[in-house]
Amino acid sequence: MTGTRTPFTPETAPCGKRSGGERYVDDDGYGLVIRDQLFDCGCRRIRHDYHDGSIHMSAIRHDGKRVRDQSEPDHGS
Repeated sequence: MTGTRTPFTPETAPCGKRSGGERYVDDDGYGLVIRDQLFDCGCRRIRHDYHDGSIHMSAIRHDGKRVRDQSEPDHGS
């Protein structure tokens, strides 16, 4: 797996401030996709799509406080 990093223009970070940053996307070609959004303010938004179709999303503010943690079941079964 080889990931790509791309900058993004300012958008609302998990802390509520507008901040730019960098997106990292990694895909194994078989269903595993990792998306990591790193904001310049220090916040982070993470999304993992797994081979079984499940999704895990979380967001962490720059002060370390988790503001969202969500797992979605596979809706295809």
